[in-house]
Amino acid sequence: MVLNILIFVLGLAGHLSVHRHKQRAGKEGQVLHRSKRGWVWNQFFVIEEYTGPDPVLVGRLHSDVDSGDGNIKYILSGEGAGTIFVIDDKTGNIHATKTLDREEQAQYTLTAQAVARDTNKPLEPPSEFIVKVQDINDNPPEFLHGPYYARVPEMSNVGTSVMQVTATDADDPTYGNSARLVYSILQGQPYFSVEPQTGIIRTALPNMDREARQEYDVVIQAKDMGGHMGGLSGTTEVKITLTDVNDNPPKFPQSVYSMTVSEDKVPGEEVGRLHAKDPDLGDNGLVNYRLIDGDGITMFELSTDSETREAVVKLKKPVDFETKRSYTLKVEGSNPHVDPQFLAWGPYKDEATIKVHILEDADEPPVFVAPSYTFEVEENAPEGTLVGRVHAKDTDVANNPVRYMIPRYTDVEQFFSINSEDGMITTTRPLDREAQPWHNISVSATEIEPNLSFCVRVNIKVKDVNDNPPEFATNNEVLMCETVAPGKVIETVSAVDKDEMAHRQHFTFSLAPEVAHNHNFSLKDNRDSTASIYVLRKGFSRLTQDVYYLPIEINDNGFPAMSSTNTLTIRVCSCDSKDTILSCNVEPYVLPAGLSTGALIAILACIVILLAIVVLFVALRRQKKEPLIVFEEEDIRENIITYDDEGGGEEDTEAFDIATLQNPDGANGFLPRKDIKPELQYPIRPGIGRPAANSVDVDDFIKTRIAEADSDPTAPPYDSIQIYGYEGRGSLAGSLSSLESVTTESDLDYDYLQSWGPRFKKLADLYGTKDCSINDADDGEDS
Repeated sequence: MVLNILIFVLGLAGHLSVHRHKQRAGKEGQVLHRSKRGWVWNQFFVIEEYTGPDPVLVGRLHSDVDSGDGNIKYILSGEGAGTIFVIDDKTGNIHATKTLDREEQAQYTLTAQAVARDTNKPLEPPSEFIVKVQDINDNPPEFLHGPYYARVPEMSNVGTSVMQVTATDADDPTYGNSARLVYSILQGQPYFSVEPQTGIIRTALPNMDREARQEYDVVIQAKDMGGHMGGLSGTTEVKITLTDVNDNPPKFPQSVYSMTVSEDKVPGEEVGRLHAKDPDLGDNGLVNYRLIDGDGITMFELSTDSETREAVVKLKKPVDFETKRSYTLKVEGSNPHVDPQFLAWGPYKDEATIKVHILEDADEPPVFVAPSYTFEVEENAPEGTLVGRVHAKDTDVANNPVRYMIPRYTDVEQFFSINSEDGMITTTRPLDREAQPWHNISVSATEIEPNLSFCVRVNIKVKDVNDNPPEFATNNEVLMCETVAPGKVIETVSAVDKDEMAHRQHFTFSLAPEVAHNHNFSLKDNRDSTASIYVLRKGFSRLTQDVYYLPIEINDNGFPAMSSTNTLTIRVCSCDSKDTILSCNVEPYVLPAGLSTGALIAILACIVILLAIVVLFVALRRQKKEPLIVFEEEDIRENIITYDDEGGGEEDTEAFDIATLQNPDGANGFLPRKDIKPELQYPIRPGIGRPAANSVDVDDFIKTRIAEADSDPTAPPYDSIQIYGYEGRGSLAGSLSSLESVTTESDLDYDYLQSWGPRFKKLADLYGTKDCSINDADDGEDS
């Protein structure tokens, strides 16, 4: 079985048949029998981007078993089968139903098979074939990395490579000229050129000068189809910068410079400046200056200002108008960095002449030989100690005498004095470095004629002398638990010193001699200006002694050595099992002295005597007898007030003046509590009124007392038991007095009072006999 395949490529049809094989074999004189074969394949081609009205015929499949009666059906499967590629199952014609883009997919793999139409039984085995999408020029070149930036040295030779630009084309480079690119320059001529095949940009002009033009904008084009007409193109921009080279020598704007200097100028002062210009950049534009000739080469010097790159002419030696009135200098400016490539363009230097004229000075104030002075003097130095000397001179020709003084506003406390003639500064008293380590004063120098002055700063440092003893750095108490174990460090002490510590100088610690052999605490010097305090024993009790004072001597090992004794307070505290402090007593106890046993016994004896006196006093008070009833001559009414009984009622207002109801204690506006002792006393509120002393309105009086009790923050609610020393009558509630009850027809018998003993004799006499009691009561009423 043989398959004939019709191939259409760009409208051309190709036909392959097995008859050619038979004819070729017949020509050779051989009789060949056709063997049964499967498919015979060539590639199919379809052009991309086809936009015709009808589907594109890709090719035709035909099998030798196909007799044209329609019993064979052709089947197509694979990439795009049924969507992009369709087949006529009767004729085997394959069509492309969609526009294809090679840049999306360059080829498709399909499978063809011939089957029986009625049974779908394969007549030949399936076989694959490829449909390739044929490229057309539909993609322009692109510069993927543009725009570009490049640098090239100025004055480069023609043909110097600047950079290479590369464009890409998405079309098929293996088919036709669609991806064959040619480069050209659209902008940037005649300065630069580009190689058509490689895209390398090169310089096209010689001696391109950066100082004339530094940047160039170049446009490069890439065109496909080998650059022929009809090709597509793309462009990119290239910014090319010329870098600097040392191709310019320095140049002074003037050949001769004129300067002046006064004869009163001191060495080091500036006379004038000049500058050689160099248009080059960076190191290429640096200029070095030097004096090469002239009669003033020993009187002046030259330096370079690092910021402005100017040559600075300075006075090297003092000049004198009377000796020489002008000097000549020759200055050279040259480039320190010269490019060997441009040596022929030299020389890279220039010269100029300076004329310096000396001016006669005007009358100027004195000038100190130094801009400022710094002296040192030891602290505690005696009065009159020399600190230092300042010196000023008159720079005028007259050279007038100079007088010195210290302005008082710079030395308010007058620590220093100065000799007005020679400038010697001395102390007026000992100085204390710890109080003021530096003294900054001013000294003025004044010409006698004319009165011109000038001031200079004088800084005086007070040098330290070891005159302060060391002391504890902190004065905190040390809290120690009662259960502290022997050998435990309870504190690490350190020291400070107001003096300056010398190199390798440190503090040493030791116990004071009076406690050096105590049995409670010890001290270990750590040799690093600290010391550790150790516990020597156990069994401390804050009830026995709660505070210990440990004197410690501290030595600063200075010169001369200073030491001091500082007392460390150690307080014994009650702690829990985790050594957390719970409480501490505050009764002091001095470790060195202590209390003797005799002193403790004396203190206890005093306490016992005081307690005995108190007990005796209380006993005497209890044994004092007081009468249980008043004598006849006593005022019964007063006894009623004393017993604080309830009065007769609000209507009884005729017995005596209402002023007798006033509590004497309330005259000052405050009614004290009688059941408790108040902690604070509060004045009566001003808004509460009080009745007049002579008022007889008992109702108002009682209301006032109730209001006062309500407003008193220290009083509990005892409003219903306010006490008044008043015996009244006519109350609706009746009398509560036992004296009134005996006048009634009562059946009470008080004879049992006779058996109560001598303490109740008067009460038994009063109530035991009825007649006597009534008479006594009547006597009381009459009174």
